[in-house]
Amino acid sequence: MHPSLRYIQGYPVQIIEQVSLLIDNGKLIPWFDRRYPYNHQVKSEKALFDYVIEIKNRFLKKASPVRKVVYDNKIHLIHNALGLHSVISRNHGGKLKSNNEIRISSAFKNAPEPLLRMLVVHELAHLREKDHDKSFYQLCCYMEPDYHQLEFDARLFMIYLDIKAKRGALSE
Repeated sequence: MHPSLRYIQGYPVQIIEQVSLLIDNGKLIPWFDRRYPYNHQVKSEKALFDYVIEIKNRFLKKASPVRKVVYDNKIHLIHNALGLHSVISRNHGGKLKSNNEIRISSAFKNAPEPLLRMLVVHELAHLREKDHDKSFYQLCCYMEPDYHQLEFDARLFMIYLDIKAKRGALSE
């Protein structure tokens, strides 16, 4: 079994076998490049913050404010985290203040825009729903109707990056 398939563990066996076949036949990268020919242009953290706030204001106007949005190269992809949402609580002048922060894996700095949007939607959904339950995924699908397909494609993107990295290491 390919180590890269760890990103799709938990999916049905027939799907894992199809992806494995694409990898074995050298077809995953060309398939992915055809499906997503362009990467987003949201490169700076200011652009990322503006991108997130635009989506938040469209779908979650009354949700808690987001104070910080960054690309984070410390997010450990092996543990299946592509983004993180955290609430930082601080005692400020006798009042407890919370700040919502969103961190997106730096691996998605050069990703197709629909995959970045899916990650942002996922992290924004945590402003309202803390757990990954039915209401959480309903909110994700409200903000992004293709959410489930894009989540799967984001996992394929991680496999894609692994394969490209291995090819690069072999050619050096």
